[in-house]
Amino acid sequence: MDQASPFVSTPRRDIQAGLRDIAPVAVAALPIGLLFGAIAAAKGMSPLEVTLMSALVFAGGAQFAAIETWISPAPILTLAFATLLINARHVLMGASLTPKVRMSRVQTVLAYFFLTDEAWALSERRALERPVTGAYWFAMAVVLWANWTLSSTIGAILGSFLGDPERIGADFAFTALFIGLVAGFGKSRVTLVTVAVSAGVAALVHYFIGAPWHVASGALAGIAAAYLAAPEEARS
Repeated sequence: MDQASPFVSTPRRDIQAGLRDIAPVAVAALPIGLLFGAIAAAKGMSPLEVTLMSALVFAGGAQFAAIETWISPAPILTLAFATLLINARHVLMGASLTPKVRMSRVQTVLAYFFLTDEAWALSERRALERPVTGAYWFAMAVVLWANWTLSSTIGAILGSFLGDPERIGADFAFTALFIGLVAGFGKSRVTLVTVAVSAGVAALVHYFIGAPWHVASGALAGIAAAYLAAPEEARS
């Protein structure tokens, strides 16, 4: 009998919800994956190498940063340090999500391999109403992983035939989508202050210092702002 409240969680419902929520993200990711593949191919990477990088690294921002500085021989220490700074935000996102997921420790560790900004934002939004189950997470995250891997591979194969996505604003698609997801979290004073401070500091650091320092700076500023803006009893 499936006459229960729509808020009752079942694996089938959670899978359907995950697929529904990730669909617009997957569409927005297509031009970004194609762009990455084309740039990587132009730097001398083969389609197979692009496929393996996207499948095993699965970190769009870090992959773009690596490709931007890609030379032969590759500056391994520089790439590793830039990737560490860019992906440091995943520690904060994981700490935020862990109390809200309904998964075993092993499932959670495996799930966080697929952690992205968009998966985090969608899960946080869902957690406002119910816990995030493994069925929801993996339906959502695995689709985005497969979409990113496939689109970047196609981009590497097609290469220069794609043209420049910046001409039509496709390079901003993921950023616009993420802003929309964050805007749906609510309009509390703490949320507004945290987002405003984090975005402002990240923008200033990016302008005056450059990438990838703006990522860590924005994250730390957001944490400090959230702590200071929270009610005093919530800090104790």
